Amino acid sequence: MATFLYKLGRSAFRRRRLVALLWVALLALAGVGAATAPAATSSSFSIPGTEAQRAFDLLEERFPGAGADGATARVVFKAPEGQKVTDPAHKAVVEETVAALKSGSDQIVSVADPYTARAVSQNGSTAYVSVAYKVNAMELTDETREALKQAGHQAQGKGLTVEVGGDALQTMPETGAGEIVGVVIAGIVLVVTFGSLVAAGLPLLTAIIGVGIGVSSIAALANVLDLGSTTSTLAMMIGLAVGIDYALFIVSRYRAELAEGRDKEEAAGRATGTAGSAVVFAGLTVVIALVGLAVVNIPMLTKMGFAAAGTVVIAVLIALTLIPALLGFAGDKVVGRKQRKGAESGTGEDGEGGKGVKEEKPNGGTRWARFVIRRPVMVLLVGVLGLGAIAVPAASLEMGLPDDGVKPVSTTERRAYDALSDGFGPGFNGPLLVVVDGDRATADRTVSTIKKLDGWAAVTPATPNKAGDAAMITVVPKDRPSSGATENLVHDIRGATGDDVLVTGATAMNIDFSQKMNDALVPYLALVVGLAFLLLTLVFRSVLVPLKAALGFLLSVVAALGAVVAVFQWGWLGSLFGVEQTGPIMSMMPIFMVGVVFGLAMDYEVFLVTRMREAYVHGERPGEAIVTGFRHSARVVTAAAVIMIAVFSGFIGMTDQMIKMIGFGLAVAVLFDAFVVRMAIVPAVLALLGHKAWWLPKWLDRALPNVDVEGEGLAEHVDGTGSQEKPDLVKV
Repeated sequence: MATFLYKLGRSAFRRRRLVALLWVALLALAGVGAATAPAATSSSFSIPGTEAQRAFDLLEERFPGAGADGATARVVFKAPEGQKVTDPAHKAVVEETVAALKSGSDQIVSVADPYTARAVSQNGSTAYVSVAYKVNAMELTDETREALKQAGHQAQGKGLTVEVGGDALQTMPETGAGEIVGVVIAGIVLVVTFGSLVAAGLPLLTAIIGVGIGVSSIAALANVLDLGSTTSTLAMMIGLAVGIDYALFIVSRYRAELAEGRDKEEAAGRATGTAGSAVVFAGLTVVIALVGLAVVNIPMLTKMGFAAAGTVVIAVLIALTLIPALLGFAGDKVVGRKQRKGAESGTGEDGEGGKGVKEEKPNGGTRWARFVIRRPVMVLLVGVLGLGAIAVPAASLEMGLPDDGVKPVSTTERRAYDALSDGFGPGFNGPLLVVVDGDRATADRTVSTIKKLDGWAAVTPATPNKAGDAAMITVVPKDRPSSGATENLVHDIRGATGDDVLVTGATAMNIDFSQKMNDALVPYLALVVGLAFLLLTLVFRSVLVPLKAALGFLLSVVAALGAVVAVFQWGWLGSLFGVEQTGPIMSMMPIFMVGVVFGLAMDYEVFLVTRMREAYVHGERPGEAIVTGFRHSARVVTAAAVIMIAVFSGFIGMTDQMIKMIGFGLAVAVLFDAFVVRMAIVPAVLALLGHKAWWLPKWLDRALPNVDVEGEGLAEHVDGTGSQEKPDLVKV
């Protein structure tokens, strides 16, 4: 592989104009496709194999149109203290609003008058108008949304408190300044790391190009592939982080090759052949983790994983081709002024441990590695116990899907949610829909059975369909939708009724979704960790190193989940991260974090430990190999981790609770994995294992193909091509 990538890097360097033109053309093509394609809509949400989904499908079949995915809105009216919405003056205001809503848009299907639809609370303090639309929330026009808001505003100043809830106000997640701040921080870290604006700009430029192609392609294919509106945001988050990191490693290696005295084309080839090999395998681990989300069998999650994986593949291809091409354009400017002067004077002050240095000065990575080697047990205990303590809140994890109840109290959707809870009871915002596959007598018996159970606040009479072979029953729980009592009610209804009675609705869907996530977690872990273990065994030619890498990842991801629970569920430091309302953790969060963080964690493992392995196979003692690996890689890996943390942290500033939570979870996971697991626990374990760390059974050594990640085969190949230099060994 190293030889192939070496040739690819040299070819891209020589044909840099053609390579750059091709990537710019791809970016333009993707941009045109995104600009001309219809806007992304909300992805159709389904949970195959669950009772809630079977009930929804039956509802679509027996009650055509009743289960349509059109947007809905609730305009909630609350009378002042001591007054009622049934008072003549207030009733006139509500009826005016109903009339205004009916004439406000041709996208409206129906507007229900609260006085005829029994949508007035028992104490008369609250009423709501239900509005149904022909299309889903993402397809509503700005005029339709504005008409809805305007109707509420006009009623607001006439003695009633008016709030608007429902998904009709849902829009694409707003992009805040946080993402820009993350990119700025990444730029500062790159400038400090390289000491050159040009070298710092290359990873940023290529990452932005890669993300632009990936996100534009997603936008262009959104309607064709039914991709959700948040898919591009998640692809951008991951693609930007890995794109910067992969380019960072190759640019850093290129500067090191220049410092060894090689000409620019040769340095580009060697950087692509060595660091590029590590990029390929690091990218493969990320792709495996993301594509592996398909085992969960949730179409929305599968599409998100494949879209993000595609963006990662683009980032790898750009790192292997566009980076060498741009290095050709950059010339000497890729090296900082101080390093250029050092090279010209022969002092070897190149910042990369380059040629001309008789004895390399110990850097921060060297000093830290020696400290860990002297005290491996202490470092290991502190790291494991510290992460273990942070992981404790994960034992209290409660999962659910976000609704208006977790939005900030400053939003009208949240205030509408609270007003309905106060007026109609906590369970009103999460009613259960019971679908009976049978005649009217069966439906009536089902109503009687449900009324014998505990935990319900209201049970409506059965509503049969036209054919009389199915019926709907609405059950309003006593408690809030995400409570344990409501979940128990769902299970009790399912247990007390037969197979011809199915429970669905948003609350039941949420419960089934969370259960499916729990059931899929272990198989998903087995698949992803198993495949990555085989891949890392192939890379490191060791059994214990991949095992240690996987166990370290599990520790860091559980600690990250503990931090997420502490902030978003318990509310610790919530105000610091803009969390105004605590609640259950998004159901897909654990499995999504496992997938993404595992791939990113293996990036650092590959880039850091391949340096150690190369030193070990060339004769250094295990302790010396650890120091060598840190001397060459610690600074770059640290910069890469800081950049990833900055990029992910930028998404914490978004208004969408799901994106905010994912950004926080990924940021703290990278923090724990890079700086505690990879920088502390990994060298401590390797120091304790000594030579055993690199043990591989002879039969397995013979069976595994040699992928040559270290680039040892380059020496023979380059010598045969007439290179001016015959190095004793090729470093990664």
